[in-house]
Amino acid sequence: MVSRGNPEIPPRCMGVPPRGEEETLAEPQKPGSFVHIEIASSDPERTRKFFEDVFEWDFESHPEMDYHTYAAPSGPGGGLMKPMENQVPGILNYLMSHDIDDDVKKIEASGGRLLQPKMEIPGVGWWALFQEPTGITLALFQANVPPRAPRAPRPRAQARSRRSSARKAPKGRAKGRGRKR
Repeated sequence: MVSRGNPEIPPRCMGVPPRGEEETLAEPQKPGSFVHIEIASSDPERTRKFFEDVFEWDFESHPEMDYHTYAAPSGPGGGLMKPMENQVPGILNYLMSHDIDDDVKKIEASGGRLLQPKMEIPGVGWWALFQEPTGITLALFQANVPPRAPRAPRPRAQARSRRSSARKAPKGRAKGRGRKR
């Protein structure tokens, strides 16, 4: 994918919302989650038609990169392309990472090996290719998410109102039982 220098892979297909839509995800992607599934096919057009006809996937073509992105019904989405040099047709799964450098250290310490060092996906993030100890090849993906703007301070009256409504009844007295009969 990126080793071809593909600069415009849409962030959404990497499990990352476009800039300005960060808050629209129901739940943010967590490290270790599968976020992108890349299909390397000897005949991408035929593979595309198959997934459109059988599973109703939506594809978007990027002819300048010889790459297609897709959205599966419940995600994660991914990409479709011809195999890269020395790659056989198959699937490459990308795992979310918040710190690829740190994860690579853990991978190597646990018996895995780095196959492709961290590389930038311009405007989207970074990726690295590795094998776990039994030889399964996977990729890491780290999003290039801009830092969030600090929250605007709440007006004092609103903050006080929330604090007072959160107070509990004093110990020994249940709410609503202040008087004896």
